[in-house]
Amino acid sequence: MRRVVVTGLGALTPIGNNLREYWDGLEKGVSGAVMITRFNTEKFKTKFACELKGYNSADFFDRKEVNKLDLYSQYALVVTDEAIKDSGLDLVKTDKSRIGVIWGSGIGGLDTFYNSIKQHVLGDGTPRFSPFFIPKMIADIAAGTISIRYGFTGPNFATVSACASSTNALIDAINYIRWGKADIFISGGSEACINEPGIGGFNATMALSTKNSEYQTASRPFDKTRDGFVLGEGAGALIVEEYEHAKARGAKIYAELVGTAMTADAYHVTAPHPEGLGARNVMKFAIEDAGLAPADVDYINVHGTSTPLGDIAEAKAILDIFGEHAFSLNISATKSMTGHLLGAAGAIEAIAAIFSIVNDTIPPTINFSVPDPEIDQRLNLTFNKAQKRKVNVAISNTFGFGGHNASVVLKKAEV
Repeated sequence: MRRVVVTGLGALTPIGNNLREYWDGLEKGVSGAVMITRFNTEKFKTKFACELKGYNSADFFDRKEVNKLDLYSQYALVVTDEAIKDSGLDLVKTDKSRIGVIWGSGIGGLDTFYNSIKQHVLGDGTPRFSPFFIPKMIADIAAGTISIRYGFTGPNFATVSACASSTNALIDAINYIRWGKADIFISGGSEACINEPGIGGFNATMALSTKNSEYQTASRPFDKTRDGFVLGEGAGALIVEEYEHAKARGAKIYAELVGTAMTADAYHVTAPHPEGLGARNVMKFAIEDAGLAPADVDYINVHGTSTPLGDIAEAKAILDIFGEHAFSLNISATKSMTGHLLGAAGAIEAIAAIFSIVNDTIPPTINFSVPDPEIDQRLNLTFNKAQKRKVNVAISNTFGFGGHNASVVLKKAEV
């Protein structure tokens, strides 16, 4: 099969609105949590989230475009533009029929859906919906909009697998290139769910932290006092390219994508398998797909949402797969800083794993203070401060409601 590499990146996150700011925030262990500014939270159990800071649609789009684009699509276009510029692609000289777009979002245009329905319900019952209602809302429209903007006519679709969505998008992009269906993909994910139904809905499932008085440290993966995740928003984009194509155009190569896997827990709608069965299998199969052994792995960017059940299950899975080597590798949960970007989580966390390889630096799991006796304390969970180490191979894990598990293995680029 053809080899696949990453040649461009774009990030829009609660701790940085571009690549440089994002990595700087990860290295410094910055918390992206703030009290919610988008709506009145007086009657909500959770009053905080990891909002984007200083994002203004008018900085990127004219008024007509804003009216046609849900926030999740806006975020997708912003990071795609950064990633294409970062990649050095000359779109005039590149065959656009060999460039595709595979984009992930767990929910899509929730903001558009909520505001449109609210306007209808508060009216007199007469249906008054914008002609852009459906095109703004659907989860595939970000992928379509990216292709329309740049004229990419290769394979184009969306992946929806809850919080594993953008990792699934990345896996599909890798496989389509391996199979020769295209040379380049714009892949990643975006999400914009910090609104009344987003917070209210996750509160109803008891998935969100309610530590309103400690909001900046509420995302605390692997800490005994964790009580749920902190909702985030934003996007991440990766330019995924066939190795020889990238070499021929003299592209810089961030990392090679060498292994992928997807599994299902087949257990529960929202809870993980208690023994981490799906998580264990997905890492095992991804490592095998990469042609590597568990001992080759240096770092795992874990799903690590800060939920009572999820963190324990993932830690068990790591111990099962890696054995004694589990105590030699680094593990960290960057959701402690960014919050949980749902369908976009896999994209920004794959970028974090790539930066760990490029910079030989492990971003930390912040906000840790109380050890959990159900999690083996011999694991190096990179608590509270970034650590320097040589990183040749990293894994990025994402798991979603419905029992969806997805992992990618990344390797340091050959010089």
